[in-house]
Amino acid sequence: MTGAFSEFAPALPEIALAVAAMLLLMIGVFRGDGSTRLVAWLGVAALAAAWLIMVMGPMDRIVIMSGMFVSDPFALFMKTLVLVASGLAIIMSLGYLRHEGMERFEFPILIVLATVGMMMMISANDLMSLYLGIELQSLSLYVVASFKRDSQRATEAGLKYFVLGALSSGMLLYGASMIYGFAGSTNFEDLGRSFHAMDHVSIGLIVGLVFLLAGLAFKISAVPFHMWTPDVYEGAPTPVTAFFAVAPKVAALALLTRVLMSPFADLLAQWQQILIVLSMASMILGAFAAIGQRNIKRLMAYSSIGHVGFALVGLAAGTSEGMRGVLVYLTIYLAMNVGAFAVILSMRVKETMVEDIDDLAGLGRNQPLLALVMAVFMFSLAGIPPLAGFFGKFYVFMAAVNAGLYTLAIVGVLASVVGAVYYLRIIKIMYFDDPGEAFDQPVRAEMGAIMALSCLFTIFFFAYPVPLLAGAQTAAQALLP
Repeated sequence: MTGAFSEFAPALPEIALAVAAMLLLMIGVFRGDGSTRLVAWLGVAALAAAWLIMVMGPMDRIVIMSGMFVSDPFALFMKTLVLVASGLAIIMSLGYLRHEGMERFEFPILIVLATVGMMMMISANDLMSLYLGIELQSLSLYVVASFKRDSQRATEAGLKYFVLGALSSGMLLYGASMIYGFAGSTNFEDLGRSFHAMDHVSIGLIVGLVFLLAGLAFKISAVPFHMWTPDVYEGAPTPVTAFFAVAPKVAALALLTRVLMSPFADLLAQWQQILIVLSMASMILGAFAAIGQRNIKRLMAYSSIGHVGFALVGLAAGTSEGMRGVLVYLTIYLAMNVGAFAVILSMRVKETMVEDIDDLAGLGRNQPLLALVMAVFMFSLAGIPPLAGFFGKFYVFMAAVNAGLYTLAIVGVLASVVGAVYYLRIIKIMYFDDPGEAFDQPVRAEMGAIMALSCLFTIFFFAYPVPLLAGAQTAAQALLP
């Protein structure tokens, strides 16, 4: 019994979260939809408990389940981000679900189950466990995207996400089967050893890698696999959009980083070219396509595409410095986006949710504190120093420069300048346009707390970045041989 426990000890957070989801489902079934708030807070408690189990467990690299599951400092760092993002998404959804008549206990349970899948993705050490984690996450996300059943837009968003998600899963599986056929294994460590010993990489293996990267690029909504993102972000309920913008992106980028830096580290010359193209295309499209958007959720969709491109700059460098930059960038991205979506969720006029950017007109005079918080997040997303967003971009661009990817870094800087246009336009509308109808007051307490914490982190990150940089460095080193 002790041996079995030690075998599964590194996976205890995932196991505990899966058991918690089943218990919450039973509570919801027996108590009905009136238990939504209780189930939501219990779900947040389950996420916190999973994090405590994780940090109290082993910190060294441990591989279990016949090489399918790995626990290491990289997994600990990324799972912490996912758990924080998922917990905040549940908290941010409470008021929205009540206002929109969507208080159903299944919502927080689906978020918890999606989180189990994301944690599995981060710890995947085999192409099969990678796929299982992605599908567990995706099946939950398909449902929450269309959770607003009486909304045609939400139903359309869920259907688009499902159809295109199925296509991406097919590409990913095809790539995995090609890799298995030409390399003879699905295990990351076995693949790494076989690639290291190869004198010549076969074309079939490269084709498999391309299809695998295409499937993963869909999950992070990198161009040209981004087509679902604006429609799904706009159509899905706003708390779901906030969740999509952060947690699944972090998990998918973590998985992509592990896949490229663990089994495929020796094929850097092959996959680096693909990442450079994906990164440039994502940064350019994210910068230009968002300029004409009038719906703030669609604008944030294109913004997230651009930010994925910036994160890929660090990964394309293929170095420890680049990976550290990606981890720091994702942490800062989480804080900025959660705060911005907290403001968007507070955009209510006469108890009605509004999404147009023009509805922010005159916010600086009607609600100066809310406008100030939004301005901080917009300046940070634009990369204006000394806010945290500037340092996130600085670390990935420096990694690219030190790796000799000068063109990629220059394109990134230029895309940042163009992207600043639509972030600064929001600030201009808030402070200089004629006031519209004031937002409903007061802002809910939990929203205010999330905004305040995100804002403080964004403003004061430059004063003491050492803990985050040290943690990111330790996590990045864990992936290197």
